[in-house]
Amino acid sequence: MDLELSSADLAFQGEVRAFLDENLTPELREVGARQTSVFVEPRHSLVWQRILHAKGWAAPSWPREYGGPGWTEVQRYIFAAECAQASAPNLAPMGLRMVGPCIMRYGTPEQKARYLPRILSGEDYWCQGYSEPGSGSDLASLQLRAVSDGDYYVLSGSKIWTTHAHHANRMFCLVRTGAEGKPQAGITFLLLDMTLPGIKVDPIITLAGEHEVNQVFFDEVRVPKSGRLGEENQGWTVAKYLLEFERGGGSAPGLKVGLGRVRAMADGLLDDPHFRRRLAEAEIAVEAIDISERRVLSAIAGGRNPGPASSMLKTQGTEALQGIDAIAVDAAGAYAGVHQPQAREAGSNAEPVGPDHSLTAMPRYLNNRAASIYGGSNEIQRDIIARLVLGL
Repeated sequence: MDLELSSADLAFQGEVRAFLDENLTPELREVGARQTSVFVEPRHSLVWQRILHAKGWAAPSWPREYGGPGWTEVQRYIFAAECAQASAPNLAPMGLRMVGPCIMRYGTPEQKARYLPRILSGEDYWCQGYSEPGSGSDLASLQLRAVSDGDYYVLSGSKIWTTHAHHANRMFCLVRTGAEGKPQAGITFLLLDMTLPGIKVDPIITLAGEHEVNQVFFDEVRVPKSGRLGEENQGWTVAKYLLEFERGGGSAPGLKVGLGRVRAMADGLLDDPHFRRRLAEAEIAVEAIDISERRVLSAIAGGRNPGPASSMLKTQGTEALQGIDAIAVDAAGAYAGVHQPQAREAGSNAEPVGPDHSLTAMPRYLNNRAASIYGGSNEIQRDIIARLVLGL
């Protein structure tokens, strides 16, 4: 197992750093430094995506044949690490990291030609229609009906916790097309237009006071069957494949940046042995995650299957993230409780209450409580590890 970068990888690292230095504007860096979630408002993220798209770097994991750079796993890791260190804003993952790879695998030639270029350019902005009221962790129990009517499915029901549905013009959606046999057997995967008549998006304001998620209602919405990805009643297979891209590694660079942010906030607290111990425990956890991710990279580079490593890294990474957030809230003290979303906006002239670095401590803490739930809850990941690793 080789965990060190080769000379070619070091040269690539230098190329990435030079590109970021030249193209990341002060405003984009400010947006990245103050982002409180996986998702950044598209008025900022799409600016950065267009810059990356012009370079051919918008989709690090995509193969060249679909417009990606065709990078190795190590190159993708280097790129993620350098972007995290440079405070580059996140790109919306729903299209680039999730439905895009599914279209590559299950889409028709027409679907690939239609959707993939628009995902890369940012013309299509996607949201995910998975969870429903009563169907979250038990996703197979979903009830959004899709009744066949000629060349259309007629959708009735709702989806919930739909991130950025108020911005999206496209949704990939799981619907109920059959009721026979196992619940998974009657699910179909659809790609649909969010401007279709009968779709209504209602906001859900999070604990952090932010409008990121929504409930989406479907009232007899007619969706062309040409938007079906894969076969009817076989959507569960597509959905499971997509979840492989929602979980997994790549968290260590961001966790290291989070630790650096906490250290900057910790002036005067490092004399407290309890605080020092918590910070040291977090640093040890992040170092272990980093080594684990490098082992996975080494395994993949050697043509080996990393097995259930994605479940392990998802669990460890999200829990380490939440631990760092908790330390940051304590380090911010009373200032963590001040609700000041306007002061967090890039370019805002709103005077922050307290130190600048305290602005995002509480919103990050609250938003990232969901990290151990989405993409398959950590309890589910531990069950996967127990079955595949321990044989229980």
